[in-house]
Amino acid sequence: MRTHTADFDLVVVGGGLAGVSAAIAAARLGRRVALINNRPVLGGNSSSEVRVWVCGATAHGNQRWARENGIIGELYLENQYRNPDGNPVHWDDVVLDAVRAESNITLLLNTDVRDVVATGPEGARHIVSVTGWTMGAETETVLRAPLFLDGTGDGLIGHLAGARARLGKEARDEFDEDWAPDEAERTFLGSTLLFYTKDVGHPVRFVAPDSAKAIRDTPIPSSRIIRSGDSGAHYWWIEWGGELDIVHDNERIRDELRSVILGIWDHIKNSGEFDAETLDLEWIGNVPGKREYRRLVGDYTLHQRDIIEQTRFDDGVAFGGWSIDLHPTEGMYSTGAGAVQRFSNGVFEIPYRSLYSADVDNLLMAGRDVSATHIAFGAARVMATCAAMGEAAGTAAALALTYGTSPRGVYESHRAELRQLLLRQDAPLIGVADADPADLALTARVSASGVRDGLGPHPSAPSAPHPLAHDIGIVVPVHPHLDGIELLVASETDTELEVEVHSTGLAQNVVPERLEHRVTVPVSAGDARWVSAPVRWQPEIPANAVIVVRARPGVTLFTTDDLPPGILTLVHTSDAEDQNVHVSLDELLVQWPTKPLRGRSIVFRSTAPSEALAPERAVGGYQRPFGGPNAWASRPLAEEPAWLRLDWDEPVRAREIVLVLDDDPDVELNTLHHHRDPHLVMPSLVRDYRVEVQTADGAWHTVAEVVDNRRRRRAHPIVPELGAVTAARVAITATNGSPEARVVAFRVQE
Repeated sequence: MRTHTADFDLVVVGGGLAGVSAAIAAARLGRRVALINNRPVLGGNSSSEVRVWVCGATAHGNQRWARENGIIGELYLENQYRNPDGNPVHWDDVVLDAVRAESNITLLLNTDVRDVVATGPEGARHIVSVTGWTMGAETETVLRAPLFLDGTGDGLIGHLAGARARLGKEARDEFDEDWAPDEAERTFLGSTLLFYTKDVGHPVRFVAPDSAKAIRDTPIPSSRIIRSGDSGAHYWWIEWGGELDIVHDNERIRDELRSVILGIWDHIKNSGEFDAETLDLEWIGNVPGKREYRRLVGDYTLHQRDIIEQTRFDDGVAFGGWSIDLHPTEGMYSTGAGAVQRFSNGVFEIPYRSLYSADVDNLLMAGRDVSATHIAFGAARVMATCAAMGEAAGTAAALALTYGTSPRGVYESHRAELRQLLLRQDAPLIGVADADPADLALTARVSASGVRDGLGPHPSAPSAPHPLAHDIGIVVPVHPHLDGIELLVASETDTELEVEVHSTGLAQNVVPERLEHRVTVPVSAGDARWVSAPVRWQPEIPANAVIVVRARPGVTLFTTDDLPPGILTLVHTSDAEDQNVHVSLDELLVQWPTKPLRGRSIVFRSTAPSEALAPERAVGGYQRPFGGPNAWASRPLAEEPAWLRLDWDEPVRAREIVLVLDDDPDVELNTLHHHRDPHLVMPSLVRDYRVEVQTADGAWHTVAEVVDNRRRRRAHPIVPELGAVTAARVAITATNGSPEARVVAFRVQE
């Protein structure tokens, strides 16, 4: 046996997406990081050992403009390019490559941490070291650091260090949560095993082993949907263990889940009820995917009202959008729905105070051990949200080391700087505008080759008829005011249209919350023609509006797949598509889904000029849709070359130019087989461009020339020998499919 000791700036225990994102974030900021994982592959529940698809704020397309950027966003885009069919083995390599690319990370796989040395009294503990045992290598490693991060999911490091934790469900009165039980319960969301099937093209028989469960003797066939063509995470409802101890009874839970999978497969193959003659069982997981165990107590406990009411925090450092998604304690043996869900009307914030321990002064946490109630945890627990928390916690650790302070000290004295640092790295944040004193672009004049004409689709875009059988909502950015729109309309008879403009409430929401103006306009019988609807609204600050066109029999609107930036289409209709799930219909988000017309726009044109896509939107903005698209969009590249330029009155010394490009966060990407997007690279991303700076002598110098770009954030260093510069510009010659160039942020860091 070999024993050694190693010192780091930060030790991250847990190699799921939260731990991976935390380690990468801190490493990119110059910190020496140890990343320890007790499995041979990274990715946690998303890895090829478990194969749960990575869900996040998009909530399978229910939320809008909600896909995460930042490190998890990079992984999404890379996986889409390398692994569009969702092979879990290839996903393992996408995650591993991202970690291996960071020279500041020391990765220890197959390493189990069982011992934590911590000092101090209860409530004021301090971790000195953790000890890991690397299986197969017979190596014991003592890892010391000023800061530690628990990304184990089970809160193991916090538990061993003496941190308080929550287990199970809080009583309703503790946090005034109407979805909580009257009395506290030590019950959990259960664990899951998954299985894959394969059509081998010839008949295959299945002889059930003795361990297979006779599922006809259970409620499963009558209360759950079983389809022969489904596999993998389609069977998320194969869940059990909520009435047990999720960790200590892990082996018992695994055996029960495996017996049920074999019983389901026996039912599919041998009951005669399914077309499954040529299907074979290809893989069964043996590592249960845990949903819930310890939730460490931080300085703030996220709760139900924070999710549903979308509480704004001055230390908001990540966001989620998944529903409050609660499962029956009995899991797959429940006769009720496999899940009950309640959505917020847009994405919600996660505060930094939920990402460090209240009891251990040098411990951060991210992922499933976040400081949250059981109810709020139901929305925050999904993996892309965990990754967003991880990036925030890793960035906070780097900042704490800069100032020689604790995680709590970052909140008390540096939380605004933390949020600006996260924004600089393009981490997933909402409602945080660029106010970075090191961003020289904030002091520059902004100009561009041109701006996209109008808000509606291009006039030449092909269209298709859409009968007005349901109310339609058109989400448009209003900057500075809305002065009516024109709709392409056909009608069987002379009639009238009711057209309304609604405000959306919070800036991240795109639902018709409050009526601002209504008009009734006449429509004559006949084929397609333009109809003017003079709806008007002038908000105090730039905002999204929802223009609602009420249903009218015999009237037809037109749709096109030329979806302009900043535009979405809503349909007022029920969108219940999974009979295993009961979804609350009380929220506007559910009542007005985008899925029926996702990726398509109603054919309309605006009647007043808009500044929503002006070049100034690429400087000092939110770097995400928030009260508007927050991006510059050029005129079509087929008409003229596109460029965006910054000019300073006095020369400035710049270190780096950072571009954030539009990767269309309304497109839901996935790591596995939930669905397949046809594009290897997001069409909205700029593909070919050149970055230049001008020196005081008037000469232009090329900083970078990029072809075949497929990333959202690109950083280009400026060689110091150039000295001070008076201007900077990016010249764009091609996109990956969009007719216009779109730039979310043009930053110049000193």
